[in-house]
Amino acid sequence: MSESEPGPPPLRSFGLVLHRDGRFTHEGVPIRNKKLRAAFERSVRYLPAERVYVVQLGRFRGVVDVEEAGFFVRGVDLARGVLRLSDGSEEALEPASLRLSPSGDGALLCTVKRALAPGGLPARFDRGAQAELLLGVEEGTGGLRLRVADALRPLPSL
Repeated sequence: MSESEPGPPPLRSFGLVLHRDGRFTHEGVPIRNKKLRAAFERSVRYLPAERVYVVQLGRFRGVVDVEEAGFFVRGVDLARGVLRLSDGSEEALEPASLRLSPSGDGALLCTVKRALAPGGLPARFDRGAQAELLLGVEEGTGGLRLRVADALRPLPSL
């Protein structure tokens, strides 16, 4: 980039909040437009250098305040051991990273995007994806296990 080319606009919060249930609000008002919500969901990014989540639409980018997780698990493919995330990416499922949300609502979290932050970033399962995941749980003599890619993997104590 040459000095005459403008860089990205400075990062700042603009009142957008991503709630733990996946809703977006702007300055406290729910975003009801489905296309806008979908665009925001696909455009969530984590910037490691700044340690913030942003939404980026074209040249516009702004900080999004995240309640619990910036990414949501929207689908589970146990045969391949892959999660489909809200930003459209896929990640390998790491059963050892599964844990209950501290919100107390029974939702599961897992760790994704390990290259972006030490220890990775949390992703929250939506209800459908959590139901898909739980279809792979089997009980055996060693406790609960998850069948992933034709292998039984131990589950952490939840």
